[in-house]
Order: sequence, then structure tokens, then C-alpha cells
Amino acid sequence: MSDSSDGYTLEDAKDEVGILRRVTDDVVEAIQDAENEDVLEYLIEDEKLDVIHDGERGLGQVRRAVLESSLASDRLKRVVSLRGDETPEEILVPNDVERNAKVALEAGKPVVLYGPTGTGKTTFAKQLARETGIGYALNTATPSWTPSDIIGGISPDYTGDSLSYRTKLGCVSEAVQRARRFDVEYGVILDEITRADISKIFGPLYTAIENPHQTIFETDEGETIELDERVNIICTMNMSDRTVNELDNAITRRFAMIELDEYEEDKRRQLFKDWITTHVTDHTDLGESEILRLFERDYEGINHGHESTSQGSIMRFGPMHYRDVAVFLGVGCREGGEYEYDQTDAVGQAFRTYIVPRLLNAAAFPQIERIAEHYRAMNGEFEEFDLAPAAELAERELEQERRQMGSYE
Repeated sequence: MSDSSDGYTLEDAKDEVGILRRVTDDVVEAIQDAENEDVLEYLIEDEKLDVIHDGERGLGQVRRAVLESSLASDRLKRVVSLRGDETPEEILVPNDVERNAKVALEAGKPVVLYGPTGTGKTTFAKQLARETGIGYALNTATPSWTPSDIIGGISPDYTGDSLSYRTKLGCVSEAVQRARRFDVEYGVILDEITRADISKIFGPLYTAIENPHQTIFETDEGETIELDERVNIICTMNMSDRTVNELDNAITRRFAMIELDEYEEDKRRQLFKDWITTHVTDHTDLGESEILRLFERDYEGINHGHESTSQGSIMRFGPMHYRDVAVFLGVGCREGGEYEYDQTDAVGQAFRTYIVPRLLNAAAFPQIERIAEHYRAMNGEFEEFDLAPAAELAERELEQERRQMGSYE
């Protein structure tokens, strides 16, 4: 390493880059002694030494050194924090959804993104966290979650000769600790919170929101954790089978409730076209226009009903589900794929695998009837594809529901 008293220069870094690629401690020292941000830009942007020493993702020694550096810009800190994050850059949610969510966070309110399944709530949550901070942690709720998963608690430690107990931070407390340590805005995403008992797991968090200066947790080392204005709390909630009115008033009073439902038509079509181009038409003989028309027709029929009938929508159903269909077709119909020689049949199998089960999972009996009717009509309309597998799955579910209803009569 250079022993320059004026700091570690860009010329030093270029001269010693071979050593820096091999020795982690030297990279950390170079970052700590850097003369200016140009040195950090060279080490991280040009040479990607954080990837070499810390791996494709995660927080290792090199990335910690950048986050702790007073010379590193927020942009460079964001680069190391989000290394390996494949979240799409372009935000396609309606403009008012994006603006309202950003304003709520800026005003110090935690956010709940709610709406039907498949509307891209998790993707937007990550995009929102990226836009409003230098990094984030994603945590998916489970039915077994307790307040300790949010705030922290006591957990057994089996590392010694005998059983002992240590405090363990919850995901919000960990975010506070990260924001404090690096003096940055940081996001914590609590995904699919309806999978847990919201009233139960959020009790201590509600109290902390009401009184941000109140200590909510204390570590074994004596560090107290309070909510920090630099921490952005973003939740997602699937509302396919309930309404906002059915929620505990405690969450609607303390969180900004942002609905994510319909996409603007041009943005939805852009999503469909991007997926079809990327996964289907570049690898199969299926035509873009036909698949796009199928996606659009199916989406419209589910969400808005058919023009030929007086009935309205079957249910709210987001466009993100169709990405799985596109990927299935690309993999199954490519050269050497299972459906290379049965590509029109693959379309019905894709809908049977990804779309129909998700519709049926949230459907009441009248909706099941309409789902079966919808796919019978779709199979007749799209002669170029065999949608019979999708229609048959819906029909079987309908018949099973009828038998069960008959057994109760």
C-alpha cells in the first residue's frame, strides 16, 4: 500500500490495482485513506472491487467501508447497497400512486401498498425503497410471525457449552441500526403482511409510531432502538379477498394506505410486449401479436367482463401474472423444449398452470361459474391456441363445488 501522507490517490490505486484485486484489507484501507471520491469511483465503479471481495450481493468489508466513508456520495453508496439487485429501473405504476407513496414517506408515515394479486406491489415496494434510500431489506411475512420478528426479542444461543439466551433484532430494528451506522436513509419492506396476524405483530410498532422517541428494544450491548426518521417502512398487502374496511383501524390510522390496482393501458401493454419479446418471440415460433391479443383479451375479460354480456368484471386480477405465462412459453417451446413441436398446446397448459389456479384460489362459487364460462368462450375465440386445458380445469373445479353444495342441501 502507498504510504503517501496526503492520502491514497487515484494514481496509487491504478498502480496497485493488481494487489487490490487480491487483498481485501488493502482495498478497505484504500477506501478509508482515499484522497477524494475519484478514488472510490475507480475502485467500485471501474474495477468493481466490492464484487471481487464481497461477492455479487450482500454487505461485506469493502461495501461497509464505502458506506462508512465521508467521501462517498449517496449515489455511490446506493451502488454498493443495491449491487446484485435486479429490480426493474422503470416504474410503471400510475403516477399518482408513485407520488402519493413518496410524499407519505417524506412526511414520515409508513406506507401500505394494497391491491389485488399480481399488481406488482412487491416490485413497486422495492423501487420505492430504492428511490427514497440507499438500500433496503425485504422480509416476507408468515403466519408464525410475532412482534419479535418486527421489533426484536430473546432467542436461544447454542454456540457455547451450555444453552444461553441473547437478544435478536427484528427487521425494523435492524433497519434502524443500519441507518444509524451509516447515517443514511434505509428502507425495510414487510411483504404480504396479511399472511400474519397484523394486530398481533404490529402492536409494539403502533406504539412506537405514536411515540417515535420511545425505546422499543435494547440489545445485549446496551444499544437502545427507537424509530428513526431515516428508516422508511413499506408494507404490501394482498386485498383479493378482503377490503380496507375489514382491516383493524389501528393500521389505517397509522399508515398511509396506497392502493395499487389498475395500470394505465399503455403501460400494461408495454409490460406484456416486453415479456413476450424477451421470453417468447425471440425463442419460439409463436407470434407476438397473437400472444399479445390473448393476454389483453384474457385480462380484460377477467377485470372488466365481456362486451357480449351484460356482466361486469369477474374479479380484480393484476397483469404481473402473465409474465409467468411468457416465461413458461419461452422455456417450453424453445428448441429442445418439452413443447417445441406442440407450441399451440403449450399456451393452454401455461394458462392452466399459472392463471386459472390463481383465479380459482380467490373465487367464490359465482365467480367460479364465470371463470369456467370465460375460458370456454376464450377457447372458442382463439382457434390458433388450444385453451382447453385451462377451460377444463375451471370446469372440474365448478363441478366439485356443485357436488359439495349438493351434499349440504
